[in-house]
Amino acid sequence: MSQTVEKKQDTRNAVFRVFLAACALALQIWWLYAQISKLTAHFSGAAPIVSGVSVLIALIIYGRHMNAAMKLVWIFLVLAFPFFGVPFYVLVGLNTSTRHMRQRYEKIDRVLSRYMKQDPEVFLSLERADRQAANQFRYLKDYCGFPAFRNTDVDYFDNASDAFEAQLEELRRAREFIFMEYHAIEQKQAFSRLHAVLRERAAAGVEVRIFYDEVGSMGFIDRDFIGRMKKDGIRCRVFNPVVPVLNLFMNNRDHRKITVIDGKTAFTGGYNLADEYFNITHPYGHWLDTGVRIRGDAVRSMTAIFLENWNAIRHDDTDDADPSRYLALRPYTSLEKGWCQPYADSPLDEEHTGENVYMNLVNSAEHYVWFITPYLLITDEMSRILGLAAKRGVDVRIITPGIPDKKFVYCATRSYYAYLVRRGVRIFEYTPGFCHAKQAVSDDKIAVCGTINLDYRSLYHHFENGVLMYDFQAVRDMRHMFEDTFPVCREVTEKYKKRPHAIRIGHGLLRLISPML
Repeated sequence: MSQTVEKKQDTRNAVFRVFLAACALALQIWWLYAQISKLTAHFSGAAPIVSGVSVLIALIIYGRHMNAAMKLVWIFLVLAFPFFGVPFYVLVGLNTSTRHMRQRYEKIDRVLSRYMKQDPEVFLSLERADRQAANQFRYLKDYCGFPAFRNTDVDYFDNASDAFEAQLEELRRAREFIFMEYHAIEQKQAFSRLHAVLRERAAAGVEVRIFYDEVGSMGFIDRDFIGRMKKDGIRCRVFNPVVPVLNLFMNNRDHRKITVIDGKTAFTGGYNLADEYFNITHPYGHWLDTGVRIRGDAVRSMTAIFLENWNAIRHDDTDDADPSRYLALRPYTSLEKGWCQPYADSPLDEEHTGENVYMNLVNSAEHYVWFITPYLLITDEMSRILGLAAKRGVDVRIITPGIPDKKFVYCATRSYYAYLVRRGVRIFEYTPGFCHAKQAVSDDKIAVCGTINLDYRSLYHHFENGVLMYDFQAVRDMRHMFEDTFPVCREVTEKYKKRPHAIRIGHGLLRLISPML
């Protein structure tokens, strides 16, 4: 049976490395647990010391600048199961192993930031058009370093297959360079078509780079993939390869989906380069995914986002000493007059960009704000903001899958329904199958499309990207997509307004562990 990215048959080499890495973590936790148990068995005063240490660690966790739900699950583990929770938090929760990665990212970001300057007139024109929208763009400009652009056209694809066909056509016209970064690549029908185009363009002298996440592509790519790409003149790198030693940075995966062509055209959205995204295979019914094509000045930010991960992931790679030729603005005259702001999110800083963009969108909504997401595992802050918007009269709707890819996560997703629907949020489940799109639209004016799920993985642990857009036809096209999708969904709003006490308890446990999923 064909499998999705989230539920796939593993290739032997990748799974073995993951298995060894998991064993390394388990071995260290077991060793610390054994030492603590031995200590308490031989010294009567050790147990109170361990309890005292667990309380101290709980206080340290409480004082950290992190999400309250994530604090809660760690505090619960440390206090309820100190012999397990304390060593587990020391090895995993502190996550000090990312320090060197942060330094590498800061180094490349300092280089790229020289090319990410805001054109003052572009932003002033947005302020004059809509101050409230400008404030949303201002957040990404001032706190995340992503400028707003005009002289850009955005095309929205409500079907990943259409986006893929447009992508192939644009790739065939490449003359300078092709950059591709994807969470998952599958060596089957869709990628075979793509590979043929990339091979032909590389033979014609176009610089072609492919960057993929090893865990995301596990089971999809064999060990000879990079070698075959190299023979075809395609440079290939792997994000954060799994190694058989403990490396807690492994928890931070590259979930971005980016194609950049000649610095003129870029694609992003929810889809990876695997057959199920284009409904070539149907493991979970009809697969719903979407994407956008960007042409013009805003492509510069997409190029910079790609170059960040490509250059920062390994210290022994040969990096781009001078990225200026890739980041120069190309001549372009747009057909539309909207404002576009591609952005990225990183788990290595304390700025939760993806979640903040979504919350700003909800806070600014006047008439409606609609979301579609494959998973709904959200923070108390996000839940409260969605509920508050509904209470003040905003039409708040969320579409989630009708057929799950992971049943446990599906149950956890449903555990969040009750709080939301009691506050006026409407929940719909996509009955034809699995919806993998990640997007939101509000008031026919502003929208977001990208890779960011409404779950803890995307919002706190993964490298992500998105596009904030204002006053484009693509925004209105996205609204039409929602309007076409609601009729094929089942609304479950009334069903979850009242729940038996046993289900409430189960949902409470699921929400408690959701930050770990």
